[in-house]
Amino acid sequence: MSTPTVGVLALQGDTREHLAALREAGADAVTVRRLAELESVDALVIPGGESTTMSHLLRELGLLEPLRARLADGMPAYGSCAGMILLATEIADAGVPGREALPLRGIDITVRRNAFGRQVDSFEDDIEFEGLEGAMHAVFIRAPWVERVGSDVEVLARAAGHPVAVRQGRMLATAFHPEVTGDRRVHKLFVDSLG
Repeated sequence: MSTPTVGVLALQGDTREHLAALREAGADAVTVRRLAELESVDALVIPGGESTTMSHLLRELGLLEPLRARLADGMPAYGSCAGMILLATEIADAGVPGREALPLRGIDITVRRNAFGRQVDSFEDDIEFEGLEGAMHAVFIRAPWVERVGSDVEVLARAAGHPVAVRQGRMLATAFHPEVTGDRRVHKLFVDSLG
């Protein structure tokens, strides 16, 4: 089996941390900022950051519709925090019109931005993650949660009663940031799904 080339959308957010985690999980990890780079990868990670800023940059750089098209054609993707928001089919509180977060429609979920509260309400918790041995230490920073789950979506983890990790086919999303903890199991789960 060849090593998959996984892009990390490098417009804003935890790019370096995801690149390191993907490499440790066995992928050839590269940054994606341009259309040619998006077209050259086997899969994509959309990092945490600010979903409205990332949406604006995707639109400004001409990547929004090509990314939606690649996802619709079956390109695997993993999104953490803001990445989860963008991979959703619907965003419950997308923001101010003209500067709102724009759904990429990759996973059939409805998410709520900043659902756990503001920056000061950020927290860490040990959660059970379906298919992974032992608890996972999860870092939630202005995190979303999932309010609606489509019939083909599998809930992998919950926090405070809400879904915070989901999978649909080869699309994966977490409301938390595994890239900052040193625990590479989520990245390994994603990379292994590409084989």
